[in-house]
Amino acid sequence: MSMTIGLAGKPNSGKSTFFKASTLADVEIANYPFTTIHPNKGVTYVRVRCPCMERDHRCGNCVEGVRYVPIELIDVAGLVPGAHMGKGLGNTFLDDLRQAQAIIHVIDAAGCTDIEGNPIDIGCHDPVEDVEFLNHEITMWMVGILKRNWQKVSRKVQGENLKIERVLAEQLAGAGVEEPQVIESLLMTKLDHNISKWTDEEIIDLCDKIRMISKPMIIAANKADIAPVQNLEKLKEAGRFVVSTSAAAELALRSASKTGAIKYDLGESDFSIITQDLSPAQQKALDSIRSFLHKMHNTGIQECINKAVFELLDLIVVYPVEDEGKWTDKQGRMLPDAFLMKRGSNAHQLAFKVHSDIGEGFLYAVDAKTKMRLGEKHELENGSVVKIVSTAK
Repeated sequence: MSMTIGLAGKPNSGKSTFFKASTLADVEIANYPFTTIHPNKGVTYVRVRCPCMERDHRCGNCVEGVRYVPIELIDVAGLVPGAHMGKGLGNTFLDDLRQAQAIIHVIDAAGCTDIEGNPIDIGCHDPVEDVEFLNHEITMWMVGILKRNWQKVSRKVQGENLKIERVLAEQLAGAGVEEPQVIESLLMTKLDHNISKWTDEEIIDLCDKIRMISKPMIIAANKADIAPVQNLEKLKEAGRFVVSTSAAAELALRSASKTGAIKYDLGESDFSIITQDLSPAQQKALDSIRSFLHKMHNTGIQECINKAVFELLDLIVVYPVEDEGKWTDKQGRMLPDAFLMKRGSNAHQLAFKVHSDIGEGFLYAVDAKTKMRLGEKHELENGSVVKIVSTAK
């Protein structure tokens, strides 16, 4: 499992509730800053339609045709203004965040916490400020890394005639930045080739571009069940990827489902009550959640995770098999593995993902659905079932 999504947000935004609802991990949830001091790591899932639905029998690795593909979720410490200068748990937060390929920014859409996460009345804080605040902190974190050795770096680039993108990528490697991301950012900024001439404003602008490319972000407009409508609308205007969520509702449903009180599947628009032993308070709470589900169609948690993986990161799911006829591995298990890969990935890249030896010995692949032979550069599609033929045993 190589995919990691980071959960970011200020204290009391519902971030740890989102994490627990997504993973059912035992994390501390309380109404004070820095409840999360050390990063919580857990496993959550994206939901996809299983290819076995195209066959006359099920694979045994899905639930009623729904395949759950695992990803790692990391809930990092709550963020406060000045984190890039080490305030609060800023250094810890930013260091933990480097592991993430994408960020789910959990926002208090109800506006009932100030910029530092202290409780206030609903609607008294503009949640768009939280979006801008996190973006600024990550950008300035990267600026700080570059400025730390800027004179030395600029002299080295000029004196040794080194590639700017390579040197900058090396400097930002600790922030999880890769060279292709720096190249793309430089193309967007069109800066002077002599980096010693770059102004502070130009460095900040470059780091802002690097942040957007290396740490793509989706907004979870949390507490949507109590949020003013205008807050939700403003957040949707503030970002391309925004999902209205209620982590508290999702956690309540998943906890009740785990105890057998209700039947509920991730991301569903309704649930059914199984037990007859509900107290009036429990019944009232479930009625309130059902009303929210009917209004919003779901709690938004699963939708947010799926959007982060399949839209924000633009990944696909591919299923490698040994037997292209039965879609099984050597042990006869049907569709045993599901790999997340970047859209545009080819058959040879899948071979390396299965095992480096298989990749090195790659001969060709077979599309198990059409039985067509595929070359190493053949671009895979979402839901592809593929047999890899290799010299490796």
